[in-house]
Amino acid sequence: MKIKDIIDVLEEMAPSAYAESFDNVGLLVGDQNEECKGVLVCHDALENVIEEAISKNCNLVVCFHPILFSGLKKITGKNYVERSILKAIKNDIAIYAVHTALDNHKEGVNKIFCDALGLINTKILIPKTNFIRKLITFTTPENADDVRNALFQAGAGTIGNYDNCSFNTEGTFTFKGNENSNPVIGEKEKLHTGTEIKIEVVFEKHLEAKILKALFSTHIYEEVAYEIYDLQNSHQNIGLGMIGDLPTALTERDFLQSVKDKMQANGIRHSAFLNKEIKKVAVLGGSGSDAIKHAIQAGADAFLTADLKYHQFYEAENKILLADIGHFESERYTKNYIVDYLTKKIPNFAIILSEENTNPVKYL
Repeated sequence: MKIKDIIDVLEEMAPSAYAESFDNVGLLVGDQNEECKGVLVCHDALENVIEEAISKNCNLVVCFHPILFSGLKKITGKNYVERSILKAIKNDIAIYAVHTALDNHKEGVNKIFCDALGLINTKILIPKTNFIRKLITFTTPENADDVRNALFQAGAGTIGNYDNCSFNTEGTFTFKGNENSNPVIGEKEKLHTGTEIKIEVVFEKHLEAKILKALFSTHIYEEVAYEIYDLQNSHQNIGLGMIGDLPTALTERDFLQSVKDKMQANGIRHSAFLNKEIKKVAVLGGSGSDAIKHAIQAGADAFLTADLKYHQFYEAENKILLADIGHFESERYTKNYIVDYLTKKIPNFAIILSEENTNPVKYL
């Protein structure tokens, strides 16, 4: 099995197209055409993790955080990033990062977070925008089923919990081909009138090339008429953060103690107690201060995230309980999820969970 075969599975788990524009996901180091000996899954691909991969005969490290985030002009080993990259290159170890591609997935980081807390009725907190497009095409009634089915198989026509979604209308078409045309219906240089079906489907924008290939391969016309539009609709199954309900409401103190225990947090910084029960909870693994307003607007009683600054606790405005449980802690179980996913998809192959604790924050 080659590294690129593992990458295909990782793309199914966390499509790189789901990542935020500022992020750096995918294959960061290495040759995807190399044979894969084993996979080591970690949170951060630090130097000690690369050494662990060497000792365990793994030449692919799958990490959550990208070790290469900002651009490098030199690789001389002067800092922890450069040392990790140098060691990986010297030992022919590839590094692949998932980060916000998995953050934005409905089964990703924040669903893992919610599941660890036992939340139910979960949904995306900040649905992704500018990600949905619409395809409109026209064909004969006899060709319509073939075109629709090909588009569905390519990934078009999915709306929330429904697939094979389309809108179809019947109308009248006209055309006259020039002397160089080769019409499937009618004759060249003669006006032709007939019945067509207008097919409309939505799709995620990264699927456009695949969908157009399906359209062109099944359409019977010499010239395929189609239109593509960007939609303003939010994608309800892709986005940052999640919100859900506790099965039973808890006091603020009991809630935070439960979070501390379940997420193995060494300490939780929080805003002032409001002396109300906690039932609806919003979460965003990692740095989530930008989502405070979204959590309030969604009616959350509490918002769990990490890396909150002093003044951001004021943004609670006596409307919500804000809690910073730690960056690593909020993403703690992500690497376990990746290992479980890869193991199910690629059984009888070496998928190893890193034993290194890469949390840089320590507590007294």
